[in-house]
Amino acid sequence: MDFSLTGEQRALQESVRRFARRELPEIAAEIERSDEPAGLELRRRFAELGYLGVNLPEKHGGGGLSHLDAVLVLEEIASISIAVAFPVFESCFGPTLAIAHFGSEELRRRLLPAVCSGEIVIAVSMSEPDAGSALTDLSTSLREKNGKLVLDGAKRWCSGAGHADFYLVYCRMSDEPGARGIGAVIVRKGAPGFSFGKRDHHLGFRGVGSADMHFDGVEVDPADILVGVGGFRKLMEAFDLERCGNTTMSLAVAQSAFDFVLDYCQQREQFGKPLVDFQAVQIHLAEMKMKLDAARLLLYRAVTGAESSLPSLADSSIAKCFANEAVREVTGKAMQLMGGYGYSREFPIEQKLRDGLGWGIAGGAIDIQKINIASALVGRRFNQRR
Repeated sequence: MDFSLTGEQRALQESVRRFARRELPEIAAEIERSDEPAGLELRRRFAELGYLGVNLPEKHGGGGLSHLDAVLVLEEIASISIAVAFPVFESCFGPTLAIAHFGSEELRRRLLPAVCSGEIVIAVSMSEPDAGSALTDLSTSLREKNGKLVLDGAKRWCSGAGHADFYLVYCRMSDEPGARGIGAVIVRKGAPGFSFGKRDHHLGFRGVGSADMHFDGVEVDPADILVGVGGFRKLMEAFDLERCGNTTMSLAVAQSAFDFVLDYCQQREQFGKPLVDFQAVQIHLAEMKMKLDAARLLLYRAVTGAESSLPSLADSSIAKCFANEAVREVTGKAMQLMGGYGYSREFPIEQKLRDGLGWGIAGGAIDIQKINIASALVGRRFNQRR
């Protein structure tokens, strides 16, 4: 078992790191100030460098590389800012993977090259006002009316809402209860009857748009059905890979916070010596490093185990859950080690703490991942309704 990267992967990692540190900090700072998403110009720059759709097939405009390669690219960019990294996240680990695996060839040809060129963004829309962790309670429905397929309902907590050009919308396609009646369709922004509520603003995730979404008699072309009725299991298999993207974002935030505070502790002096010379500080730094290495190994296991298909529920949930908890601990310790400077907006740690908190909610809360892990251990799903 070899835990080292290949020479090509190390070269890819280093080239992305140089680009990110050279070109992205000012863009990231402006996004943090304005709370506006990354624009078309940045997406085209990513496309020019081959960072969009790293792990999508070349015939659809992607890089044709591995999921691990995509992780390496995403981590280096997200270490600067999750907001600037979001187009890469969506193109490598978001709904594009569901389209690549389960979409018709016509749907793939129509959408994936445009994602990889930076011309469009696709977001996934799952949660509803009354269906978050209990996703199978969703009520947004696709029904035939007067010979046409019509989408009605409301969605919430869609990262990219209002900013993305297309949406992968989970919806109920039959009266079958629970998961059996659920599928998913592609809906374009601007479709008649499709509207957005007021823009959300969160503790972190600045520059990642979010808003309520309303579907009032939106006509859906049958060609835009990604997964038909009863395809919920397929959708969640693709979502297992999205969890790996979430894990990578958590890891990037934690690692960059650690790198900053490690340097700080060697420069900052108190009582006549650098902070790092104090044993208590050494213990905190060691604990942070252990969390980071463990999170990275769990992530690499999940994505490398998925190269022939999609990652297992257990591997992706373990990786996400551990990284979600690790980023909270690492950024919290970083702030504590920096004291008042860590709490100041003049330094990056307070932003990283705010952003780190969000990943343990997005893409399935931490406790939900632990239920997934227990389910995998015993080989059955638990009925939360009894």
